[in-house]
Amino acid sequence: MAPLALVSVGALAYGLYLGTEALLASTGTKPVKAQDVIKTTVTVLTLVGAVLAALYAYRKQLLDEGASRRADASQLAERYQRAAEQLGHDQAAVRLAGVYAMARLADDWPEQRKVCIDVLCAYLRMPYEPDPSATGFLKGERDVRLAIIGTISSHLQDPDSATTWCGHSLNFSGAHFDGGDFTRAKFLGGLIDFSNATFSGSLINFSGSMYSGGTLNFNGATFSSGNVYFLNSTFSGAYVDFSEAMFSGGTVSFNGSTHRSAVHFHASSICGGQISFRHATLSNGTICFCDSSISDGGIDFRDSTVSGGRINFADSTICGGTVHLRNVTVFDGEIDFRDSTVSGGEIDFGDSSISGGTVHLSNATISDGLVLFSSLQLSGGMLDFSHLTNSGGRIHFRGSRILGGQVDFRDATFFAGDVDFHRATFAGGEVTFRSMAFSGDRLDFRNSRFTGGHVDFRRARFLGGEANFRDATLTAGPLDFTEARIHASAAIWWGPLPVTPVNQP
Repeated sequence: MAPLALVSVGALAYGLYLGTEALLASTGTKPVKAQDVIKTTVTVLTLVGAVLAALYAYRKQLLDEGASRRADASQLAERYQRAAEQLGHDQAAVRLAGVYAMARLADDWPEQRKVCIDVLCAYLRMPYEPDPSATGFLKGERDVRLAIIGTISSHLQDPDSATTWCGHSLNFSGAHFDGGDFTRAKFLGGLIDFSNATFSGSLINFSGSMYSGGTLNFNGATFSSGNVYFLNSTFSGAYVDFSEAMFSGGTVSFNGSTHRSAVHFHASSICGGQISFRHATLSNGTICFCDSSISDGGIDFRDSTVSGGRINFADSTICGGTVHLRNVTVFDGEIDFRDSTVSGGEIDFGDSSISGGTVHLSNATISDGLVLFSSLQLSGGMLDFSHLTNSGGRIHFRGSRILGGQVDFRDATFFAGDVDFHRATFAGGEVTFRSMAFSGDRLDFRNSRFTGGHVDFRRARFLGGEANFRDATLTAGPLDFTEARIHASAAIWWGPLPVTPVNQP
């Protein structure tokens, strides 16, 4: 090859020499000197040689980089294999090392980061026995699982980090959690799937977390004795799904202590998206939105069953969006809006059935918006509106059936807005407006049927507005206006009731 290369170079040089001589001769009138031709030929050959050398160096660099990438890929694949083998080891200490090795690999291998994340999530989905006395218990396994949760959480703190896991989907479906800390994690997209997971024995903490996209899915999850905290969290566009979840409380079997299950959204800000508890069953424990602010989106308990425990919105502020409690069945327990403020939006109990327990709106303030109990069936328990202040909202019981239990508006104050019992049926129980002060827009009992029970207006004060009993039917059950104070500015349409004349100036 060397002699052939020399002959080729010589031929190229001779050709360039002749070509250069002809080119230089054609551009001038003076005879061309031989040294000028040689100088120009050498310059061109040098340039060509430099270009060829650069091409050769570039090709060599590409080959070296390809070899380096293949070596890196091979090394990363070997690291993945070693980490996976460690995660399957019998010793907890080795499995723990595998957790950190897999997490470090995810940081170093962006192309396969999702695969590494999926492996860690898959580990949590494996069968887990937390009871030391039960068959299948593995010593140190809880520490390994908590390490995985802590590692995932640490990668969800800073969405701008080069190694962030924000935006990746996380699959925890069917996993068993008896603790874990996602404090201040940022879920900014993707699907975070806790469907059919079990929470028992301890706290899983989402306090201070942020949700602005994607879905947080607890569909079909079971909360048997563990707590889930969302304290001071922010929901600005995510869909949070607790539909068909089971809240049953109970006893933690491995240490003999007793806990009540709870999901806490205490002091959270909900300004978009939706949190759904549709078809959920609450037989013990607490779902808490205390001190929360709801300005958009919705909280949905439609078609749920409350047979114990508590749904708590005490001290919350609802200035937009909707709290759906339509078609809820309440046998026992509490749904609590005490001391809350409704300045917009909607609380909807329409078509619900309450046969026990208590729905509290005592000391609540309604300045706008709508509170719906339309088509409600109350056969037991209590709806507590005592000391409520309505200065512009609407409370509707249209088409409701009061068969038992109690609806209590005792000492409530109505400055404005409506209380609507249009076409309601009073067949049992008690509805009391005792000592209320009404100067609002309208108290509407048109077309209502009074066939039993007790409706109590004792010591009520009608200071203004309109109370309308037109076309009502009174066949049984007293309506008691003893010591009621009726001002001249109040318009009362008595319908079938005995007229109580104005008794205040």
